[in-house]
Amino acid sequence: MSLDSLDITESYTTPDGRTIGGVVMEMKNITLRFGGVVAIKDISFDIREGEIRAIIGPNGAGKSSMLNVINGFYHPQEGEIWFHGKKRAPMKPYQVAHQGIARTFQNIALFNGMTTLDNIMTGRMTHVKSNMLMQAIWKGPAEREENEHREVVEKIIDFLEIQAIRKTPVGRLPYGLQKRVELGRALAAEPKLLLLDEPMAGMNVEEKEDMSRFILDVNDEFGTTIALIEHDMGVVMDISDRVVVMDYGRKIGDGTPDEIRNNQEVIDAYLGVAHD
Repeated sequence: MSLDSLDITESYTTPDGRTIGGVVMEMKNITLRFGGVVAIKDISFDIREGEIRAIIGPNGAGKSSMLNVINGFYHPQEGEIWFHGKKRAPMKPYQVAHQGIARTFQNIALFNGMTTLDNIMTGRMTHVKSNMLMQAIWKGPAEREENEHREVVEKIIDFLEIQAIRKTPVGRLPYGLQKRVELGRALAAEPKLLLLDEPMAGMNVEEKEDMSRFILDVNDEFGTTIALIEHDMGVVMDISDRVVVMDYGRKIGDGTPDEIRNNQEVIDAYLGVAHD
């Protein structure tokens, strides 16, 4: 079915029986410049509740810049961002995090000297209610709150199957497990929208299969809406509900994986498949 005919509040059912809800985020005519360089040029797309939305394109297409716009690190010179039906004013990343948007990074951004458990605990910061004095005393409300946060984190550790490394400093972990820990830290924030910047980068086939499974499980079991950047086209086509394609800062395609596979402009610009 074509989503263009749906109202922003309407839901639809995917071929595998999952329900995708109404639009939770709209990027309207976003343009981002760095001096005379245009990183993003007049791009519009939406993200629907409960879907896995992929953003693909060659290196330098503007994908990470778009994620940085969504999470408040960059502020576009033109265009509007709408979240849950409300126009969003310019925000700093910590304010966006409080709205329920979490992300992972293309280059792993963990605290190498801290354990897996402690790294994931930092993802609970947006949910901390006790002040510094209460935390210094620790007994009472602060202690109960920390125990509640730890319980959430332990469930995430079980979910990601990383019990064996919970007390290991992340700097000692192989790359694939570090990526899983970073995913755990983002999940600890209990995001409504999870942004994943190249979650499969640098992984071998087995690690990619594991990460794909966890992303699908996060979407299915937690109901988390996911927007991801990924270069592995096999992964993108297998796990995504819809794909938006960027090239030199422009949007050149937007649709289901099947529609993108058959989009000749995408084939010419990105997939590199010759045609008669």
